[in-house]
Amino acid sequence: MTLRDWTLLIVGGTFALYLYIAWRARVRDTKGFYVAGRGVPSICNGMATAADWMSAASFLSMAGMISFLGYAGGVYLMGWTGGFVLLSLLLAPYLRKFGHYTVPDFVGDRFESKIARLCAVFCALFISFTYVAGQMRGVGIVFARFLEVDVDVGVAMGMAIVFVYSTLGGMKGITWTQVAQYWVLITAFLVPAIAISIQLTGNSIPSVGLCSDLQSEGMPLLAKLDQVSRDLGFSSYTEPFVGDWSQFDVVCTALALMAGTAGLPHVIVRFYTVKNVAAARWSGFWALLFISALYLTAPATAAFARWHLIDSLHGKTEAQLPQWFTSWRTTGLIAWLDDGDGIVEYHGKAKADENEIYRIGPLGKAEFAAMTDAHRAWLDSKAQRGADARIELRKKGLDAPDADILVLATPEMAGLANWIIALVAAGGLAAALSTASGLLLVISSSVAHDLYYRLMRPSASEAQRLRVGRATIGVAVVIAGVIGIFPPGFVSQVVAFAFGLAASSFFPVLVLGVFHKRVGTVAAMAGMLTGLAFTATYILGNLYFGIPRWFFGVGPQGIGAIGMLLNFAVALLLAPICKPPSVAVQKLVEQIREPEGAGPSVDIDAAPEH
Repeated sequence: MTLRDWTLLIVGGTFALYLYIAWRARVRDTKGFYVAGRGVPSICNGMATAADWMSAASFLSMAGMISFLGYAGGVYLMGWTGGFVLLSLLLAPYLRKFGHYTVPDFVGDRFESKIARLCAVFCALFISFTYVAGQMRGVGIVFARFLEVDVDVGVAMGMAIVFVYSTLGGMKGITWTQVAQYWVLITAFLVPAIAISIQLTGNSIPSVGLCSDLQSEGMPLLAKLDQVSRDLGFSSYTEPFVGDWSQFDVVCTALALMAGTAGLPHVIVRFYTVKNVAAARWSGFWALLFISALYLTAPATAAFARWHLIDSLHGKTEAQLPQWFTSWRTTGLIAWLDDGDGIVEYHGKAKADENEIYRIGPLGKAEFAAMTDAHRAWLDSKAQRGADARIELRKKGLDAPDADILVLATPEMAGLANWIIALVAAGGLAAALSTASGLLLVISSSVAHDLYYRLMRPSASEAQRLRVGRATIGVAVVIAGVIGIFPPGFVSQVVAFAFGLAASSFFPVLVLGVFHKRVGTVAAMAGMLTGLAFTATYILGNLYFGIPRWFFGVGPQGIGAIGMLLNFAVALLLAPICKPPSVAVQKLVEQIREPEGAGPSVDIDAAPEH
């Protein structure tokens, strides 16, 4: 069977499974739609949480980032993993004991304010739309390569699938679909990693293979990558801080990712779906266990991809280019523009011939303005550009591929069987769709439950609330698809920005809401809006308006840590001088911090309205 046949079979089969599960789990009440009836077993919720959290960024881009950046790229792995530990131990049990359906629910009732609830809704929508853009982009990339359609068409196909199963089953359908998606994505990630590890090092455990000798070279893989990277003009693969990544920037990025994980509404809501606080704690344990299977393997996958990329392309002629490069070239995510010598080169050194430095891709305004007329004329002679195509300056004869394709392309680089390559495609789709569905539900609940029901129409019936929730998902899918077609960066960058926004807005207000009963409405809202405004302005200014990294060189991925500190500082400084919460709310805060069994969970139906 051809690769396309295997892809249609495996991807089509997994989609049929997802739709069948959603149909069987369809719901007719808001409790099932928003929190799956609060009856999900902790081990199953752990699988669903792992799938929800391991998005297209974890599956597609994390290994790609590590592959390109080497040791420095591990900041994503460390930040996301550490953040989930923080969430499981610091916030999840207390939020579950508080009850309710959503994060804005907690904020609105804890801080006794409709304005606070509205601010939380705004933050949830902002974060979720930013995050879901990366998922839609990941779906488009997979479809573009393996079904040989345009990336935009692939995004539209993903929109249709996720819309159907999200609206049918709500959180209940999404939960059980995510359980299936976890096993699809983890199998798809581990099978090729194990096969390539055996192929390169003779060791069947990828993490051990990473530190083993290359059978073809007789020296350790990492040592060989260090040597080759230096020879080609790059930094050593194991060098900790490269390019724009200063030590301070890496620390800020890791902190932003950690706090952002603990503040992501689509991850937090998963802890509302279990029966009690003990089940929430066990869900965190199971989720970390299931997540570790991919995260412990990602560095090895990254190194294998780096080795195969260089070994299969550098120094080859046009006629010697491997089939995988020819196949991926059609997607526009990797390119080689010949400088006249007919040799594919992948290096970090500029050559004398200035014509060698171009590729198709994103370009900032300053770089575009610096191009000479001769540069543009040469480029026009080498590549057909669409109306919306942009140019990026690169001092390489070989275009560095988009980081989002590395995991998908590596099985082809290694010459693995077509069914394994198709399985990886199904895994990438499972990772993207599982997270996208969770984010769409957050968007739906924020609008239908927190905005429509809690603020605008408290008398709305169950049926009306469900209709609004499902309609909101439809609108959100369209918006997410548009952002996915025109993303502000590659998948892991877009997701990192969402984490920064979550770190600077939700994380401090949740921590203070649980552990500081003196913080009232004004202090909490001032802190949240300050952190969010600072972080969003810095990110947008740096990406789109040419504003330099003025805060000690910290990049957009790490600025959320500074926004978080500003949030904490503003809230804590204002707390002593602003009106404190009511006595009832202060007692409520004390109650949710009581040990398990010392007090009941707050009943959503009995919770006060504000």
